[in-house]
Amino acid sequence: MGRILLRGGPNKLPPPDKTKERKHRMKFRAKIIDFACLSHFSRVITTISKLTKTCVLRLTPDNLFFVLCGKVANGGVSMWCELSQANFFDEYQMEGVSSEDNEICLEVTPDNLSRALKTVQNAKSVKVKLTKKHCPCLTIAAELPTLSSISRVVTHDVPVDVIPRRLWHEFKEPSMPDFDVSIYLPPLKTMKNVVDRMKNLSNFLVIEANLNGEMNLKIETDLVSVSTHFKDLGNPPWGDDASQLGRPSQSRDPEDMAEARVDIRKLQQFLMGQQVNPSKAMCNIIHQTVIHLILLHEDMSLQYFIPAVA
Repeated sequence: MGRILLRGGPNKLPPPDKTKERKHRMKFRAKIIDFACLSHFSRVITTISKLTKTCVLRLTPDNLFFVLCGKVANGGVSMWCELSQANFFDEYQMEGVSSEDNEICLEVTPDNLSRALKTVQNAKSVKVKLTKKHCPCLTIAAELPTLSSISRVVTHDVPVDVIPRRLWHEFKEPSMPDFDVSIYLPPLKTMKNVVDRMKNLSNFLVIEANLNGEMNLKIETDLVSVSTHFKDLGNPPWGDDASQLGRPSQSRDPEDMAEARVDIRKLQQFLMGQQVNPSKAMCNIIHQTVIHLILLHEDMSLQYFIPAVA
């Protein structure tokens, strides 16, 4: 006679493994149909790929974040790029590690993503999906235009690493620094040309600015001293934010310069990678501590921190 299993009795089955269940539930899929959105998304990824070899991609129901922590291994540089998913994707579905923590964190190589996207620029549609192949991957499947009724699909598997929940606290949005001066940047192309020339003369550059809309880029070595001046750049009206930060503009002499000496290659890297044509570009300087660069576009923002060197 067969045995009858009673609920709660000695033959009770072990509870399901919650970790396996969480891993199984984690899903992400998105689709881009609009050509302009695909092109813009590709430019954003290319920009990020110029700034860092690896970074963390945080996926939430409303946003995508590309994050680089300011660790010594990165030379202290950190980055925070925020994209609103609704402005890029026609379809977007995700399920995080749990209902309480509805996020997915992945370590990605932006250059791999960028190269995959460049090959599908003419696609009718592009799907991005989190998959499990030989390792976790972001699979990019593009439907290409064709003259026949047979569809052509090109697929790229971009390997990623899943970041465990216990490490998520390292990838939160940086707080707005308590800056001394905030100023709009000159045209990025102009600034890049100046920095490119200066790089041949020195490894370090001093960037200084004041609340009169003036900025100077300077290098000084034993052999040469070079300075480029920009004026009438304007200063961002931070309003309440500035007073909350304890830096109301009235308390500082508008002529006083705040400065930071930085690794010229890191600044050049930032300027080289810009393909997003920001509507606003700003620089916050904490005197002799850090420069905080901000690019704003209607559907994305990029913050980049370069520490000062002695």
